[in-house]
Amino acid sequence: MTETTGPDLAEAVRQLRRASVLVVGDAMLDRYVYGVVRRISPEAPVPILAVDREVAMPGGAGNVVRNLTALGAAVAFLSVVGDDQAGSDLTGLIGGQPGVEPWLLVQGGRATTSKTRYIASGQQIMRADHEISRAIHERLADRLVRIAADTVAACSVMVLSDYNKGVLAGEVPARLIAAARAAGRRVVVDPKGHDYNRYAGADIVTPNRGELAQATGMPVDTEQEIVLAARALREAHGFGAVLVTRSEDGMTLLDGDALHHFPAEAPEVHDVSGAGDTVVAVLAAGLASGLALPVAARLANIAGGLVVGKVGTAVARENDLLEALTPERGTLRKVMRRASAAEQVERWRQRGWRVGFTNGCFDLLHPGHVHLLEQARSWCDRLVVGVNADSSVKRLKGPSRPIQPEAARAAVLASLSTVDLVTVFDEDTPVELIRLLRPDVLVKGADYTVAQVVGGELVQEWGGVVKLAELLPGNSTTATVARMRG
Repeated sequence: MTETTGPDLAEAVRQLRRASVLVVGDAMLDRYVYGVVRRISPEAPVPILAVDREVAMPGGAGNVVRNLTALGAAVAFLSVVGDDQAGSDLTGLIGGQPGVEPWLLVQGGRATTSKTRYIASGQQIMRADHEISRAIHERLADRLVRIAADTVAACSVMVLSDYNKGVLAGEVPARLIAAARAAGRRVVVDPKGHDYNRYAGADIVTPNRGELAQATGMPVDTEQEIVLAARALREAHGFGAVLVTRSEDGMTLLDGDALHHFPAEAPEVHDVSGAGDTVVAVLAAGLASGLALPVAARLANIAGGLVVGKVGTAVARENDLLEALTPERGTLRKVMRRASAAEQVERWRQRGWRVGFTNGCFDLLHPGHVHLLEQARSWCDRLVVGVNADSSVKRLKGPSRPIQPEAARAAVLASLSTVDLVTVFDEDTPVELIRLLRPDVLVKGADYTVAQVVGGELVQEWGGVVKLAELLPGNSTTATVARMRG
């Protein structure tokens, strides 16, 4: 088995935004409740979680949609929710995503599947589930199939995301596959259970190693055994291809009689939640945008490696994939776009690290800057520096500034051992960046008062602190520029 090289992968990544995909499956609401445990309950021997914040996002098939929209693809989403608050929340979250045409049908008396995870110090201490996994009502299933048959003609690929919660029960998958076939569209299935005959005739199925063993009753301990089981599965149900995800061992694609093995791409595993959804989304987007299956599978493998290195149910964006294909060397890895910076900060926070933030133009780095950054780093475990973009500097300092472009300023800051992450912001103030990153410590020079520090009130609201760094007399960018020009 060899890894497929294929065409220019960077160009292949850019093609993904052209995809149009219909996703049908079990939508869920994923809630994350973050906090700190400082004591045990006097009522029972259980920890008390002092809640800091709560986050809600689409899960299950909804996470496939999240991943597709993160790539810039157009998505039609068809699922069923209950007539409850979770269903209303999920509908709002799905509808708020760009490029999504939502068809969330409501079944009265049905509970929307929701999973609430309680997390302290980076560890999940409990999960509470609400769900009904029985099949959706027969009339609702008929309506779902009719809508899918009408919608799939406007898409290039249909994805069946089966979480065994009732949307894809019984004959529904077979009817959906028949509708896609009639429209000349390919079908990608993320399967569940042991009865894969329900998905007969799909173009590609994506079981993990355990699911493959369950579906075939065959051993899957070695690479050869996985290939034999995948071949048996394909021949038994008329699948065009089988993509087996193998966790730390990568992925194996059986495409007709051709075999392709993709080594694991994850440099560090933080959380495997939703990685399968990412693989399915990138694979479907690749096929929908005209990529050959082995190329789409390779991109899916890279994307899966990216999301397991993130915290929680994460997504892989176009920029993430491009950076993974052309990684920066050395200190330039510290320079990140805003979304990636937020994810990195979240990883640090989950490890219990105290995150600091400071900002500025940093047009010409001088001893005063170095002194401020050293102080800032001493007050936290990881320091993020926000850098004004060129457009922002011009508005604040005048048309003759900046002297150094933003890429150069960011690179110089990243070279300092006191700086752990650099990100550029376009606004005149960093308040939106501060709101996104939620630092524990906000640092500015002592020429400000605490009340004057932009974002200070926000940081204090969520329990953080504002620190004023001692200044070195006579060291400022304005003074340095004046001496240079004088």
